[in-house]
Amino acid sequence: MTLRTRAISIAAIFLMMLTPATSPAFAAIKLTKIDLKDRPMQVAFTPDGTKAYVSTYVKETVSVINVATSKVTKTIVVGSAPSEIAITPDGTKAYVVNEGSNAFSPKTMSVINVATDTVTGSISLSSFPTGVRFAPNGQKAYVILENNTVAVIDVATNTVTGSVSGVFSQSTQLAFTPDGTKAYVANYGNSTVSVIDVATNTVTRSISAGRGSCWVAFSPNGNKAYVTNRTDNTVAVIDVATNTVTTSISVGATPISVAISPNGSTAYVANLLSKFVSVINVATDKVAAPINGFTNPSMVAFTPNGTKAYVSNNGSKILSVITIG
Repeated sequence: MTLRTRAISIAAIFLMMLTPATSPAFAAIKLTKIDLKDRPMQVAFTPDGTKAYVSTYVKETVSVINVATSKVTKTIVVGSAPSEIAITPDGTKAYVVNEGSNAFSPKTMSVINVATDTVTGSISLSSFPTGVRFAPNGQKAYVILENNTVAVIDVATNTVTGSVSGVFSQSTQLAFTPDGTKAYVANYGNSTVSVIDVATNTVTRSISAGRGSCWVAFSPNGNKAYVTNRTDNTVAVIDVATNTVTTSISVGATPISVAISPNGSTAYVANLLSKFVSVINVATDKVAAPINGFTNPSMVAFTPNGTKAYVSNNGSKILSVITIG
C-alpha cells in the first residue's frame, strides 16, 4: 500500500498482497525472463509490436524493451509511483499514470513521445490517477481518478475536457469496447462494472460481476468481456450486447489481470497468489492447463501479433516472457 490513504488501485493491490511451464490448450509455450533491476508493474506494446513499455514502481521509470531481442533499450524517468501505461492507437504517444507515493506528490500523468522515447509533458489532474485507456479512434482517453470519477482527456491537446461520475467505487481499471461505443470500469470497492456511453460520457448501467472486480478485457469481436474478481477467485464473462453476466469461471487465487489473444481464441489470467497463469478457451469458456513458473504474477499482456505475452511478477524484478507456438 502506498504511504497515504487512497482508493485501491491495481498497484496498491499488488503491494497489499505481499507480506518448467505447462502447455496451454492451443500451442506449445516457452518461458523466459527479463531482469529489469526494479519491480515491474504494467506493460503496453506499440501497435507495430516492436517495443514494450514497462512501468517500474520503485525507481519511478519506464523501461523500453525491444520485443525481438528482449533487451532494455532505454529507461525513461517519469512521475511518482508510475503504474498503468497506455499507448495511442497510432503509436505516437504513451500516457503513464503517476499514482503518487504520498499526499504531496503531483497529481499528474506523464506524456511520452514514442518515436524519441522522451517525456514531452505532463497532464495535471484533479485527483490521483489509477488507470488509463485510449478510445479506439485515439481521440479521447479515459483516466480513472481516486476521487471516484473518470477524467476525459482530449488526446490532440493533452488536456482535460470533462469528467464522468456515477457509481464508481475504488475503481482499478477500464477498457473500451473494440467499436469504441462503450467503456467498462472495474470497481473493486463495490464489486461492479460500470458501463459508460462514450458518446455522452455518462454511466448507463452497473453490472454485478463478482467480489473484488479488478480488470476488464474484451474479445476482439466485442461480443464478450472478461472481468477478474480477486476476492472470489473467478473471472466473470459478460455478454456485451446485453451487459449481463453469462457465466463465472473459477481460476487461481487472487486473479488480478486478464488479457485476450489478438485472434480471440485464448484468455490469460494472472493469479497473484497461485503463482500461475490460467488459460481459458474463449469459445467454450473452459479452463485448460495453467502456465507455471512465475513469482506472484500480476499483469499480463499479449503482443499485437499474439506470439508472445509479457507477465509482470509482483515483488520481484523479473518480467516473464511467454513465447507461444
